[in-house]
Amino acid sequence: MATIVFCTANKMAQTTTRQCLIAHLKRFGNARETHLLFSSTHSPSVTLLPGTRWFSRATGVRFMSHGNAGRSAAGRIRRGALALSGAAAVTAAAAVAGFLANANHFQCADMAKRVPPDAEEKEQERDILERCRGFMSPPVTDIGVLQGRREEMLTKMEMLIMETQADFCRALQEVDGGVFKVDRWERKEGGGGISCVMQDGKVFEKAGVNVSVVFGNLTEGAAKQMRSRGKVLKGKDGKLPFCAMGVSSVIHPKNPHIPTVHFNYRYFEIEEEDGTKQWWFGGGTDLTPVYINKEDAFHFHNTLKEACDKHHPQYYPNFKKWCDRYFYIGHRGETRGIGGIFFDDLDSPTQEEAFNFVKSCARTVVPCYLPIVYKHLNDSVTDDEKAWQQVRRGRYVEFNLVYDRGVKFGLATPGSRIESILMSLPLTARWEYMHEPAKGTLEAEMLEVLRNPKEWV
Repeated sequence: MATIVFCTANKMAQTTTRQCLIAHLKRFGNARETHLLFSSTHSPSVTLLPGTRWFSRATGVRFMSHGNAGRSAAGRIRRGALALSGAAAVTAAAAVAGFLANANHFQCADMAKRVPPDAEEKEQERDILERCRGFMSPPVTDIGVLQGRREEMLTKMEMLIMETQADFCRALQEVDGGVFKVDRWERKEGGGGISCVMQDGKVFEKAGVNVSVVFGNLTEGAAKQMRSRGKVLKGKDGKLPFCAMGVSSVIHPKNPHIPTVHFNYRYFEIEEEDGTKQWWFGGGTDLTPVYINKEDAFHFHNTLKEACDKHHPQYYPNFKKWCDRYFYIGHRGETRGIGGIFFDDLDSPTQEEAFNFVKSCARTVVPCYLPIVYKHLNDSVTDDEKAWQQVRRGRYVEFNLVYDRGVKFGLATPGSRIESILMSLPLTARWEYMHEPAKGTLEAEMLEVLRNPKEWV
């Protein structure tokens, strides 16, 4: 049986390992900010493949061959306020749910253009096992299966969502000092997920980053909903095999001057009676501040716009409007936050081009949010500001439980994991009867923006 050696006393092996780690870590930040720390510390391991072991601890990962006491390696990235680079409750439920924001479905067939491959795109060619070392947990799908179908979209997307989860979790751990609880779960109907949650930290009251990869047969309710969106689905013997996967995150900070952020990127694939497959992508990133800060709003939206503009100049304005329409609390007459981008049913111009767009969006979650966190890390807080934060969190809960189709669908779908679906809810919130802020206050300014969405870029 072949042996894969990651770290040994052999100088050549150490050099090769170091080069691989550096190449991986450069994705996260400036090369000057990348540090490789070597130690001989041991920790419990999980066997992935014969001859290899997985070691994980906080912000680093170590590797060893056959359990021998070889050298170990850990990568740690220090992030500065504005020097960062490319990381609700959507399990597969949001991917299944999706939705059409208005009667005229936004068609992308004539909009996207191919983005020339660059060094970032060539990452996909790296060995699957090498990339898996940096994840928060082994992938949901067996690594051997991923290696065997490395060119298929199911593998490409699962690797992307696992990397997005790991990148964002480590960025949040770096600023908070806490550690995410990694919770693997299985769905008896097929598949499972990895929920990473950090509660009551120094900076974040609740931070959750979920990955799910599920498969099976669509329920009639799910199929009916998709047909209502214009999908023509032809099952065999009444069955529609599907696979859905996605990464979803909601972050609720303690300081009311640090906004709540949500993102979700997902992929759905259905096999029809004749063996053909329908596929589409969906997702987006949006910001929910308690107080308006125009510089923060510009930074957030501009980062998303730059990612969208790589693919087509109309992506950002169209998906920004879609976001404002979707995250709308109808009974309050206000949006949930200041928006971002949102899209669904993206199935053109080609599968690879659609995936490259989703990848560009997923890699903005760290640079669009972490600079804002660092900027307000030490802002002073009054009791009135905390009280207003609690009221705004109540609105967040209202949207998720009353309007969010992913949450509602998940709660009604057999086999869904309720803990992961309700991860999006804050630890604390408040509802005051007929609450209305006084005119001329910062709270009133925030409410005015929510009732009349603005263009920030």
